[in-house]
Amino acid sequence: MQIDIKAKEVKPIRHTYSHIARRFGEDKPATRYQEAVLDVQAVDNFHYRPTWQPDKELYDPTRTAIIMEDWYSFLDPRQYYYGTYTMARAKQQASADQSFKFVEKRNLLDQIPTDVKQTILDYVVPLRHYEWGANMNNYQICAMGYGAAITSAAAMHGADRLGNAQYITRIALALSDNDTSVLDNALAGWTDKTQWQGLRKLVEDSLVVQDWFELFVAQNLVMDGLVMMLFFEKLEAQLVAAGASTYAMLTEFIVDWHAESMRWVDKQISVAISESEANADLLNGWFAQWTDAAQGALAPLADALFDNGSEVISSITESLKSRAAKAGVSV
Repeated sequence: MQIDIKAKEVKPIRHTYSHIARRFGEDKPATRYQEAVLDVQAVDNFHYRPTWQPDKELYDPTRTAIIMEDWYSFLDPRQYYYGTYTMARAKQQASADQSFKFVEKRNLLDQIPTDVKQTILDYVVPLRHYEWGANMNNYQICAMGYGAAITSAAAMHGADRLGNAQYITRIALALSDNDTSVLDNALAGWTDKTQWQGLRKLVEDSLVVQDWFELFVAQNLVMDGLVMMLFFEKLEAQLVAAGASTYAMLTEFIVDWHAESMRWVDKQISVAISESEANADLLNGWFAQWTDAAQGALAPLADALFDNGSEVISSITESLKSRAAKAGVSV
């Protein structure tokens, strides 16, 4: 008995989903990213208005003062949806884990001077709590925002902030031979030490911002822009020069993540500003307001860490303004 096995091509009847077809036309193939984020925001058949905000729908575009003709203009240049996002972060985590294993196996942290270790414990580890605030803020953007293109990316960004906090925790434990008291000391520094109170207040003020796009500007553009430059650029360079080159291997995930996330943040700012003059005026005002507040909040920390603290603050502020100007902000 002879059996012939032949391949038969099965042609799909449809090439895409209805919500994509309504946007791009029938039978137009779409990317997985487009299928995941475009026009999936719930807009109809809400059973009730939220009792805590009865003037709004459950999902309401008026929770921000900015106005967009198409809320799906906020596309992610990285084209992250769940699949691509988790694969990218898994690769980064594998690389970071190898760095930690390499450093710990060879006891390289023992070569860092004691006073430099203490500086890291006193002035980097408390940022675990800053990252918690950033996590809360991005999930607020996800919850109150409109359009899955930006809210889904904000949710992933919020998850990244927990990852950053976990890596800072790993650094603290690696430096202290797994002595968990260093985490308690970092919390005490965040809540009690004078130089941290400005940044702590800034984070707490941001937690009650009602306009979700103002919160996006405050947290993801201004606060992150200055905090990351101060601690993971300026301070890190000073620590490396003082004998902590090994430490730089352990912050690689955070540094690379921030460089990548800036592409997403800056693109959203650019899209909102280019939509209308009214949007531009709002964003310019928010940027100026939060930049002034962040400068004042970080000044005591810069003075404690650098001989020329005011110059460092001026330098990172100018860098942030230059970055924002490229995105269309008038500074």
